[in-house]
Amino acid sequence: MSRALQAIVFDFDGVIANSEPLHLLAFQRTLADEGIELDADEYFARYLGYDDVGMLATLARDRGLDMTEREITTLVARKGATMSDLMQAGAVLFPGTREFIVQAAASVPVAIASGALRHEIDEILHAAGLAAYFPVIVAAGDTPESKPSPAPYRRAFERLQAHAGTALDPRRVVAIEDSRWGLESAAGAGLRCVGVTNSYPAHELPGAELVVDGLEALSLLQLDQLCRGAAS
Repeated sequence: MSRALQAIVFDFDGVIANSEPLHLLAFQRTLADEGIELDADEYFARYLGYDDVGMLATLARDRGLDMTEREITTLVARKGATMSDLMQAGAVLFPGTREFIVQAAASVPVAIASGALRHEIDEILHAAGLAAYFPVIVAAGDTPESKPSPAPYRRAFERLQAHAGTALDPRRVVAIEDSRWGLESAAGAGLRCVGVTNSYPAHELPGAELVVDGLEALSLLQLDQLCRGAAS
């Protein structure tokens, strides 16, 4: 029986890398220098799904802060430098992540669609020996709009299709996400949606057709069955 699953697009932070706590800490340190407090509950409830620019712009709007584009750009650069320092502390992959990616990439094309900065993604993938498995990476700034817009997943799908050299059916391509913003983005691009509970419990992952505790609890057979349900 031929495989129904044609490709997989992974979110990065919260799916591959356990870097959300590091992002929070980097934002907290950067904003503290400006006299702005950000607690964990607020970050995870309101801002986790945005890229860095979107997060700061939304924070400024929520709090009535007068931040210019130049000031936001400066803060993003400072946050990025802080994040880089924090990532040097050690491996940040979730358990079972490397094994699942290696197995998946041996079966179907895989990609990343993330709001993280490209150099952050590259740094972690290279350190983990996973860079060669991802021919397509869509990172912050690669699309005019970030998640929850479908633009990042649409771009990843288009580039994966070009890489594969054949037409792909979006209902046979699976997105793996850890947040409602990411799931909204993937669904908007027409992809199948799997949620992982690394950042939020299952009931806070609306739109996920399958929810698992992480990549170590996921199998290609489950993804194939998900896509076969759409293809049949």
